[in-house]
Amino acid sequence: MSSARWHLVPFSALSASYFAHIGFFNPYLPLWLKDLGYSLMTLSLLMIVPPATRLVGPLAWGWISDHTGERVKLLRYAATAALLVSLGLWVEGGTAWLAGVLFIVFLHTSAMMPMSEAALAHLVSTGGAFDAKRYGRVRLWGSLGFLVTVFAAGAWFEVWGLGHFPAWTVGSLALVTISAWCLPDLKEEHTEHQPRPSLRPVLRQRAVLWFFASAFFHVLAHMGLYIYFSLHLDALGYGKAVIGLMWGLSVIVEIVWFYTQGRWLPRLPLTGWLVLCALLTALRMALTAGWGSVWAVLLFAQCLHAFTFAAHHTTCTALLSHHFPGRLRGRGQALYVTLGYGVPGVLGGLTGGVISSRLGLPAVFWACTVSALLAAFCAWRVWRLLHRPV
Repeated sequence: MSSARWHLVPFSALSASYFAHIGFFNPYLPLWLKDLGYSLMTLSLLMIVPPATRLVGPLAWGWISDHTGERVKLLRYAATAALLVSLGLWVEGGTAWLAGVLFIVFLHTSAMMPMSEAALAHLVSTGGAFDAKRYGRVRLWGSLGFLVTVFAAGAWFEVWGLGHFPAWTVGSLALVTISAWCLPDLKEEHTEHQPRPSLRPVLRQRAVLWFFASAFFHVLAHMGLYIYFSLHLDALGYGKAVIGLMWGLSVIVEIVWFYTQGRWLPRLPLTGWLVLCALLTALRMALTAGWGSVWAVLLFAQCLHAFTFAAHHTTCTALLSHHFPGRLRGRGQALYVTLGYGVPGVLGGLTGGVISSRLGLPAVFWACTVSALLAAFCAWRVWRLLHRPV
């Protein structure tokens, strides 16, 4: 195995462990908070704490990583700090304490994927071109990690209850920390005379602005899944094991996509994939809102995850690698996380809490359908700007 390919192995391990953590944390955090006795509105406010950290954390970490090139050392620090702070979940300190622990943990973990993605994009790029096939073979390990824990945690919590949620958090973050410390000591070298590039020229491009707008509405549409999907299925009468099954199914099709995406991506321009993924997101949210109680429809909706998340994620990573190369890469990824996940996460949590309290959980997914259609319009604008005749 060549040195370059060998360096991808620990990144695969980090992806697997990180998304193994996410695989139980995201689906079952709202159920744990509900089990603690929090109201739907208070629960929604606590659920926006993680995306709130993405408003400031990734940009700061991205700036530091771009200017130092020390992405691996920063990853190790972030993982270790998140692990130590997560011990606070065992302390019964009330709502403010819990919000503080979640904030500090996610302030560090929210920085990990942008820095890891930036370092990985550097490794899988050949001659400046993003290699979707190599990237997919690394990223699918993250999907496998998610799949294992979403099933295992669902079965565990079904039998033993949600009281062990803090232990699962600490254990999974311990694996993330071990993986981070196993990363090779890579540093993106910058010569002293090399000027530090500015983001401004890139952000003045209309296509880039429309791209971020599309990402914003696309992820805002998915906030219904990330925050309210488990609660929605629970309200429909599904058990925790079935809820885990539904999350797991979406990850299975995600894995299939990541493994085979090198075959499918060339069939459309990247901007075409942006439009298609947004339209399929609208379909998925509408099916979940109106026919979530019908098994066959819900299964089909979850299978669309291969496009609404996996294809969209790779497309965005490739476009970011193109528009934010070299020493812009970390800040480009950070902007994507902030504008595409942080702001939509806070907005989605707040508005979702109001909508679900007044109109019910299905209404949240109808609102997500509208957001997905707005994402499709913005993606279409990107396509028009980048492919119009000169």
